[in-house]
Amino acid sequence: MRAAADALGVGPPAVTLQLKALEDRLGIDLLVRTTRSIELTEAGKVLFDAAAPAHRDLTYAVKKAKEMARSTTGTLRLSLSREAYVTVLAPVLGEFLGEHPGINLNISWNDELVDVNRHGIHGGIRLGDMLVPDMVAIRVTSPVKSAFFAAPSYLQIQGVPKRPRDLLHHRCIRQSQPASGNLREWRISEDGQDKGIDPPARLIFDSAAGVIQAARDGHGIGWSMRVSVEEHLKAGNLQPVLEPYAQDLPPFYIYYPEQNKRVECLKLLVEFLRKRLRKRLES
Repeated sequence: MRAAADALGVGPPAVTLQLKALEDRLGIDLLVRTTRSIELTEAGKVLFDAAAPAHRDLTYAVKKAKEMARSTTGTLRLSLSREAYVTVLAPVLGEFLGEHPGINLNISWNDELVDVNRHGIHGGIRLGDMLVPDMVAIRVTSPVKSAFFAAPSYLQIQGVPKRPRDLLHHRCIRQSQPASGNLREWRISEDGQDKGIDPPARLIFDSAAGVIQAARDGHGIGWSMRVSVEEHLKAGNLQPVLEPYAQDLPPFYIYYPEQNKRVECLKLLVEFLRKRLRKRLES
């Protein structure tokens, strides 16, 4: 009994009380107690023999679960948008995989906010204004630049907007939120104030890729993260407009459920991204 108490980290009286409570629930004695020894009764032997394999299996399962939590190898499942991949992961992916050769990344790449618990995903990376309230969130970038853009062919015909109010006279290509269907508000900085605008939408897509492609095809003016259109701006397929009014968006955050905070592979990625942000801010 003393050995059992030591293994459990409690006093011997606590073990005695728990054993007595078990016997009361079962309605039968499990041990024969004398001043010299404690022996199993027949019922105690039956219970011990039947429960021992289950106890071994449970002990093994608990051990493997603890090993998985501490393991620096395995598959880490993440949900992120294309912009999050390009901005956060792509620049450092080779370095991270090189430092942690035992970690594989399984990436769900989409604009929609995925229920990470339901889909067995460890965490995700999203802008700060798109986070689920009950998640742990760690900032991993500085604020993100946005951009208004259109094809040169469109601007030649319709003219270049000079101020945000000019958008009322242009064809605007908007993006809807996949879950709610609500249009994403366009953000501007004007007269020293940051604010949202809601221009009429000629075309609506449920992804940034759709907005960008329609703008390239000359159908109107779009708005998105600048990183999403940078290559098109450099190639001349798109032209920036209203640049003095483009407001920075919130930083990207890596987020995850509270219960995943002990997953070692996830902890390694979080710390890696935090270190890279600190280096960028210090440089």
